[in-house]
Parts: sequence; C-alpha cells; structure tokens
Amino acid sequence: MAGRAGRVELTAAAEALVGRLAERHGPVMFHQSGGCCDGSAPMCYPRGEFRVGGSDVLLGEVAGGTPFWMSADQYAYWRHTHLTVDVVPGRGSGFSLEAPEGVRFLLRSRLLTDAELARIEAEPPLPTGDEVPGDT
Repeated sequence: MAGRAGRVELTAAAEALVGRLAERHGPVMFHQSGGCCDGSAPMCYPRGEFRVGGSDVLLGEVAGGTPFWMSADQYAYWRHTHLTVDVVPGRGSGFSLEAPEGVRFLLRSRLLTDAELARIEAEPPLPTGDEVPGDT
C-alpha cells in the first residue's frame, strides 16, 4: 500500500518472529477480529488459509508485504490509532501460528497525531475484502 500513511508496524522482535513463521509456513497474514477471548490479539495465519470478510479492512502491510487485516467493527474503534504489533511471552490462541512458540502477538496503540490524522483523512478509504483479489 505504497504512498499511504503507515497505520501498523512491527517491533523488531515481532518482525523476526514473522520471518521465522514465514520460513516454516510460507507467506503469512494477520487478522484482527475484535471478537471475544483472543479477539483483542492479532492472529497470524498462513496466507490463503484464512478468508477475510467482504467488509474487513486492509490496514496495511508489514514485514515485507505481509497483509494486516482488521474486521470492520474493530476498525471503527481503532481508526484513530497507530498500531504496533509486538511479541510477548505466553500462550495466545491455538489458531495463531506463533502459539506453539510459547509467545503471542500483542497490539500496542497510540492515538494518531493531528498531522497523521489529516493525512489519512485526505487519502481514499482503505481497501476491503470485497476489493482485494487473490490470496490475502
């Protein structure tokens, strides 16, 4: 998503873990559902094995083209924030690829600055699952 304001990034530790997971599983993707239980944590899946919904929002790409999707409902709450994906010790969801590693991905957020928000508001809307073809 070249040319857009950055909305999501990885810490160095998270980027290293994504690299290891991609070596093992092939290209990966993130999805942030906002559901119950582990819904507040970003889930990492083999790309193409999780089908995004038509209203899911492509927030950006991290770690060399890894898509980061968010459910529309969750995006409504987080649209004014910049997100940083980190990795911390502990067990996350059994569905996310990092679970067997004894770590879990975690979102850290900060409010967008006025300048960042103005830039984002001047951009076209983020792509949705209905608009992005192929294996997300």
